[in-house]
Amino acid sequence: MGSVRKMLVVVAMVGAGAGVGAALFALVTPGELQKQAMLKEMPEQNPQHRKEAARTQELVLATLQEAAATQENVAWRKNWMVGGSGRSA
Repeated sequence: MGSVRKMLVVVAMVGAGAGVGAALFALVTPGELQKQAMLKEMPEQNPQHRKEAARTQELVLATLQEAAATQENVAWRKNWMVGGSGRSA
């Protein structure tokens, strides 16, 4: 009888913990309007940030394409914007 009672108490405690966790999660989760406001404030929504990210991706892709086409170790370049040898060590 004692083990049944102990098991019921444990189940009740776990259920209460889960209930409190679910209630806190419901309170903390932002609403639909807050989600939309947060999405508008994200840096990816800024046109200038998108242009900078696209330019960075273009530079990385160009560097990778050049590295694939040549035997030079392009990782040693001081300025990746310019071609040619530029060892720093």
